[in-house]
Amino acid sequence: MGKEAARMFHFRQDHSQTSTRLETNHTIGCNPPMNRAQQITVTVTPEYLKEQSKPDEDQYVFAYTVMMENTGTVPAKLLTRHWIITDAEGKSQEVRGPGVVGEHPHLQPGESFEYTSGAILPTPVGTMMGSYQMRDDEGGLFDATIPAFTLSAEVVFH
Repeated sequence: MGKEAARMFHFRQDHSQTSTRLETNHTIGCNPPMNRAQQITVTVTPEYLKEQSKPDEDQYVFAYTVMMENTGTVPAKLLTRHWIITDAEGKSQEVRGPGVVGEHPHLQPGESFEYTSGAILPTPVGTMMGSYQMRDDEGGLFDATIPAFTLSAEVVFH
């Protein structure tokens, strides 16, 4: 995946609920941050949508809410997204495109942007990971990487 920059992330699983929080303070990937000025903190909270799912038809619906915050010292704009969604059988699909939910947020230092999107899996468990390509106001490109997080349905096995 190219050069790796130092990364720190904090992963919390709340077992009393079906939410997972993933916070990443640095990025890794093809375009690592040139310095600490390029720093985006990403928090992801997935949720299983039982009322929209059809387990008898192998259709498990998940929502995930992403909060991204510019914790660096230079403004940055989100250009593109790249997600890798993998089900429990190891089948992956990639999603690439411009912006997120039709927007290209431009974040000043200290500003944040939140959005919710979704994924449908044929299995009750899967993972997602990805990255956002960002451009700072000085023209530098860098990737805000989101390490893998789990999508998990509320399924009872007998």
